[in-house]
Amino acid sequence: MTNETNYDTIFGKIAVEQGLCTDQELQRSLGEMESRLKFNPVILKDLMVELGYITETQAERLKTNIKMSKVAAHQIPGYKILGKLGAGAMAIVYKAKQLSLNRTVAIKVLPKRFSENPEYVERFYKEGQAAGKLNHNNIVQAFDVGEAGGYHYFVMEYVQGKTLYDDLSTGTIFTEKNALDIIIQVAHALAHAHNCGIIHRDVKPKNIMINTEGVVKLADMGLARETSDIKAAQTEAGRAYGTPYYIAPEQIRGQIDIDGRADIYSLGATFFHMVTGQVPFMADDPSNVMRKHLNEELTPPDHINTELSAGTSEIIEVMMAKRKEDRYENIEELLTDLQAVRDGQPPFRAHKRFDVAALEKLEDGQAIEEQENEQPYKNETIIHYRIAILILSAVLVAFFLVIVLLIFSS
Repeated sequence: MTNETNYDTIFGKIAVEQGLCTDQELQRSLGEMESRLKFNPVILKDLMVELGYITETQAERLKTNIKMSKVAAHQIPGYKILGKLGAGAMAIVYKAKQLSLNRTVAIKVLPKRFSENPEYVERFYKEGQAAGKLNHNNIVQAFDVGEAGGYHYFVMEYVQGKTLYDDLSTGTIFTEKNALDIIIQVAHALAHAHNCGIIHRDVKPKNIMINTEGVVKLADMGLARETSDIKAAQTEAGRAYGTPYYIAPEQIRGQIDIDGRADIYSLGATFFHMVTGQVPFMADDPSNVMRKHLNEELTPPDHINTELSAGTSEIIEVMMAKRKEDRYENIEELLTDLQAVRDGQPPFRAHKRFDVAALEKLEDGQAIEEQENEQPYKNETIIHYRIAILILSAVLVAFFLVIVLLIFSS
């Protein structure tokens, strides 16, 4: 839903999303392709096979899927395909014109191999239906969902702009002011979704879009679930749904009672990435990343970016508390703190959460580290002071005894 994308970009994105190669391998391939452009031009598909990043069979299968999705897109009645916009692990997105209303839209098409799988088809329609229940300026609007020529499609609002990931992938570190502005808009989107009984479950930079006017749009309801859908919750029990770098601990555990606080955690992880330039937890593979979400203490973001205010750092830490009970109770509570810090005020609700967590530690018999300002003297200084008192006392006693002896001797 951003600018139109050429075939090589689509091919590379799908290869990464489907786990056929790593992002680093894709970047190396693109760099090599650029260096060969003048003397020995080559398409990305053939180059990645040559470099051994993917097999020839994988490359041909990927090429066929892209081609078939394009054919399917052209079969959707009432729309004229204008070009490709992007791709994910499960679908390709096209830019199109809705002929009846003469407006530009985005169409997500489910590839044939997924269209033949009832579970994927059901999830695809649930995405469209969930998006269709939402009507908010900070959420990508859904227009239609259907099937044509054996392919399933989802028509939505076309957003001209970029994703948050586009900036973060280049190493951009957002200023605190800009980050707060974006996070507040996403929080408003989530507040609307939660009030409609829908949890997003996949809040991350790739699903946050910013249009050319600076309006933020939350996209991709592919993992969204209604809080009232007990059957879906029970079916998914014990399975982790989400993106490893931003997933909440309770999602990793596959808990049934997931609520809006899972989205708060993921938004906090996104916020962390924006103001530090790095994800909260890094490891060699997704399972180890998720293990760190469960067990490893979060490095306070203001320890990484020392220009960050203590208030913003405190908000992120509360958003990313391991236990959902220690996070903000709801998005509205979070918004109050975000807006307070934006206006130069302290985040009172975050302070309250920290105090409650400290009391619970005391109840559990856990040690709470004292703050530096509560311990003005180091232990060594206190020991030295006590020794000096003892020595002085001994000198005074000795002096007193000498005086007494002199008196009696005279």
